[in-house]
Amino acid sequence: MTSEPPSRPLRRDARLNRERIVDSAREVFAVRGIAATLDDVAHRAGVGVGTVYRRFPTKEALLWAAFEEHLDQHAKDIEAALRAPTGWIGLVRFLHRAAEIHAANRGIRDIVLGADLGQRHFEQIRRRIFPLVEQLVERARAEGALRPDFTAGDVPMLLMMVSEVAHHSRDVRPDAYARYMQLLIDGLRHAPDNGDLGDPLSRSDVNTLTAQWLPGTQPRG
Repeated sequence: MTSEPPSRPLRRDARLNRERIVDSAREVFAVRGIAATLDDVAHRAGVGVGTVYRRFPTKEALLWAAFEEHLDQHAKDIEAALRAPTGWIGLVRFLHRAAEIHAANRGIRDIVLGADLGQRHFEQIRRRIFPLVEQLVERARAEGALRPDFTAGDVPMLLMMVSEVAHHSRDVRPDAYARYMQLLIDGLRHAPDNGDLGDPLSRSDVNTLTAQWLPGTQPRG
């Protein structure tokens, strides 16, 4: 699905309207996440909601126009983490960077962590990201730096917890999330006294928890 069918170039006023809508969407979804509506975006852009629908018939199309470049860069950040000197360094870099992104932008957080938006573009970006995360985790675990009972399925849960701290403390302590991210990272180190975490979450468990946590999310097989 694309935001608009191929057509002749937009008139200057139409092009400016489109740019204003996309810029406003980035701002609105960054603060409110995918729970925001096209009416919210139209209000922010100073246009009628009909104008938004003419350019973007669905919220998913507008989200993709707003965040395509950001999501691509997020995947590239993970690819860069795989080139770190050690698996542990790469995993820590990724977790810090992901926490920073998710804290700053609730829309990207919702999309990356599993909101089911019914558009193949979003599923493709997640299919690109998740295998990279699995590689990061496996490399750090194989080196013996990461506790052996930590799995890639634990990563979305950690990031959701930290990003919730970030979004609720934004007006009080906007940097608070970084403290808790570091505390969690310290708990991931392999140590002789690591306690038993119990059974790891399955993909089904992660999908079910995501569906209850993020708006507009449906469990995926």
